Amino acid sequence: MATLQNQNYDSSFDTVLHKRSDLHMLRKIWHISIGTACLITVLRSSEPTFFWGKVTMGIALAGFIFDLVRKKAPALNKIVLKVMGPLMRRSEREGMTGLPFYALGCSISLFFFQRDIALMSCMFLIFADPISSFFGVLYGKDKLLPNKSLQGAVAGFFTCYLICLFYLVNTATIGTHLLIFSIIAGLIGALSELISAFNIDDNLTIPVISGLGMTLLNHFIVVYQ
Repeated sequence: MATLQNQNYDSSFDTVLHKRSDLHMLRKIWHISIGTACLITVLRSSEPTFFWGKVTMGIALAGFIFDLVRKKAPALNKIVLKVMGPLMRRSEREGMTGLPFYALGCSISLFFFQRDIALMSCMFLIFADPISSFFGVLYGKDKLLPNKSLQGAVAGFFTCYLICLFYLVNTATIGTHLLIFSIIAGLIGALSELISAFNIDDNLTIPVISGLGMTLLNHFIVVYQ
């Protein structure tokens, strides 16, 4: 017997919403743009990272509440799909979007990790996540995990490695230890993106696991006192 579709389902939106396996360049551009704007705001601000942690936590909570409300209000959800549809995935049509997880992941990093490590972990999310996805969709022939490829993981590693090395060169004492730290941090960043294959939003896993990993690494290879 055929299953009944949700009475509020509108299949016309499926032609607008993208699948996770799509390249979806507009979403990637939005992901990088909004993250970069927030990053510049934090870097230029005199407020402590704890303050920005509270701000992003507020955004995360508002995002979760809004997603729950629109799930219960078909008319509101239809408006959201019309306005934000080009940036959304099909799985987000009646489910949670990535935005609250994006804000929550950054908030946790800003709350619990040393400022520079928190900022680097957020940069991993802002840049490495879409770049890894880009290479994975276009060139990902060798699968490591469901929806995760060797090519995407390698792209994620090099992105995280270069972000870390560039940031350390400009904020820490120069030495060969920065290169070693950056290589290991790149591996941590790539691993944090792979973990999302187990149905955990990578907007959350990347900054949290990267921040935690670099915090532990900093105890053995000290780049920040």
